Amino acid sequence: MGQNLAEKIIAAHLLSGDMTPGSEIGLKIDQTLTQDATGTMAYLEFEAMGVPRVKTERSVAYIDHNTLQNGFENADDHRFIRTVCKKHGVYYSRPGNGICHQVHLERFGVPGKTLIGSDSHTPTGGGIGMLAMGAGGMDVAVAMGGGAYYITMPRVLKVALTGRLRPGVSAKDVILEVLRRLSVKGGVGRVIEYGGEGVATLSVPERATITNMGAELGATTSIFPSDEVTRRFLKAQGREEDYTPLSADPDAAYEQTIEVDLSSLQPLAAMPHSPDAVQPVAALAGLPVDQVCIGSCTNSSLQDMMKVAALLKGKTVAPTVSLTISPGSRQVFTMLALNGALADMIAAGARVLECACGPCIGMGQSPNSAGVSLRTFNRNFEGRSGTADARVFLVSPETAAASALSGVLTDPTTLPQGEPYQLPERFLVNDNMIDPPAPVEEMDAVEVLRGPNIKEFPVSHALESSIEKPAVLKVGDNITTDHIMPAGAKILPYRSNIPYLSQFCFGVCDKSFPERCKSTGGGFVVGGENYGQGSSREHAALVPLYLGVRAVIVKSFARIHCANLVNAGILPLVFCDPADYDRIDEGDELLLEKIDEALKTGGEIVLQNKTKGANIALTCPVSQRQREMLLAGGLLNYTRENA
Repeated sequence: MGQNLAEKIIAAHLLSGDMTPGSEIGLKIDQTLTQDATGTMAYLEFEAMGVPRVKTERSVAYIDHNTLQNGFENADDHRFIRTVCKKHGVYYSRPGNGICHQVHLERFGVPGKTLIGSDSHTPTGGGIGMLAMGAGGMDVAVAMGGGAYYITMPRVLKVALTGRLRPGVSAKDVILEVLRRLSVKGGVGRVIEYGGEGVATLSVPERATITNMGAELGATTSIFPSDEVTRRFLKAQGREEDYTPLSADPDAAYEQTIEVDLSSLQPLAAMPHSPDAVQPVAALAGLPVDQVCIGSCTNSSLQDMMKVAALLKGKTVAPTVSLTISPGSRQVFTMLALNGALADMIAAGARVLECACGPCIGMGQSPNSAGVSLRTFNRNFEGRSGTADARVFLVSPETAAASALSGVLTDPTTLPQGEPYQLPERFLVNDNMIDPPAPVEEMDAVEVLRGPNIKEFPVSHALESSIEKPAVLKVGDNITTDHIMPAGAKILPYRSNIPYLSQFCFGVCDKSFPERCKSTGGGFVVGGENYGQGSSREHAALVPLYLGVRAVIVKSFARIHCANLVNAGILPLVFCDPADYDRIDEGDELLLEKIDEALKTGGEIVLQNKTKGANIALTCPVSQRQREMLLAGGLLNYTRENA
């Protein structure tokens, strides 16, 4: 039996474990990336390990999230990241150089390599044939120090693509169709591998859009083959030597195969407030639109921007619509300026923003009250835009541009179609905004500069034998890391200040949560299905740790958040019987006895609800290594003990 593409790359990087789906494996990591919203904490953690210089083939720090500087905090974090990178061997992409995933695809991605990043959309690299995965900052710090990255060996689902996209239909519609079929939980425990004759019709930027938003499936990652299309892209970036052909064996086996006929797809939209609430644009056409935002790591490539510019050329944005456009990288921005497309956007009335995450992470451009916002982004969680009652739809660049002109949600296939855009034979390459690290012989002379907003991360302690605390919060299904630890312009500047950040924890669900934790000394959080979906931000574990949360008890976890809880030393527990969720109410006094022994032996875990007089069976869905981490009080303690 042959191997599929994911299995080939995993086998080439396997350090421990066996490739049996469901078992834990340790992987050698070739590359890492961080961004500034998670990077400060990741580098503080790296420093705490005492490793003088990164041991990966390439590690890159990007400044793309916290670029709104209305105080000293973000600038101080950027200065810290710049100096710590210079000292410890990390490349530094300056503010304005672009969004981490777009720039990494352009300048650093290599087919067949492993990449983890402290951002959940790191699977963008799968568009170029990488095994690229989102991770918590602590896991990235360990990988930079030369440690393995541990995951559960995934099952592999194949998406067989046939046909060719029609004019007006885009790669965004492909991933929305996959989300419509599989849901935001459909990728859990899986790699989504794309194959079939339709793959050759998709450019690398189109493939990257699909793998980027595969994060919303809950997948470990998504990946495309590395083929002639990949070679041409790398050659156009001046990096043909990085090309390696990679594909699945003809007799490769998959857990499941689904077929998507590209020719039959139509423009789609994800409705509020979930990426899998997908409907045809034609069925929603005519809905008045207040705002359109084009960009993000999902749809900010040169190809996306040129499609938008072609639709806007010679026209004017509807007077009721605010249109913003964020090019994904300085390379894209400069090429738009040189070829005249930028002028077409500006003349049409677009508000051109810097090359950064911007509105996608809630960094400005909040819609009006109860406004309808069309966004080419990857997430439309409630409140993420910065306006609590906004209705955010996720659409393709073509749908976004067509709707900005008409003022209502518009199917772009109903408009005249021009010639399809072809990627250039040569991209404009200028890496002068990527600073290399200091040579080894000079690193000791580099001073790492810290600002007053940078506080140490919370300290966890070895697991106690018994935990008796109240249920300080009960929430429902599909709680995202945006619910747990919101983003946005008012909060992101404090990502390196856990004590200050704590006052916003679970603010979307219950603004009284932080004060309740302080009054009780912490406790248990109870949740439903797919708890912790969305961003990889480890702050969604570190802040609850600071507030005294000792365990999270749910029906099921999202992969990265479960790992982040373990890294922080918080127990992730799952109901053996999901119906037992209804046997706990907020405020109930709960008791875990001899939990340390249960973790050591793998024995039964029983939660006593002392308020209701009920015993509830739980499991801890982690590996033996993670059990040892929990006993030690988290990854940093475990690493120190086993150094």
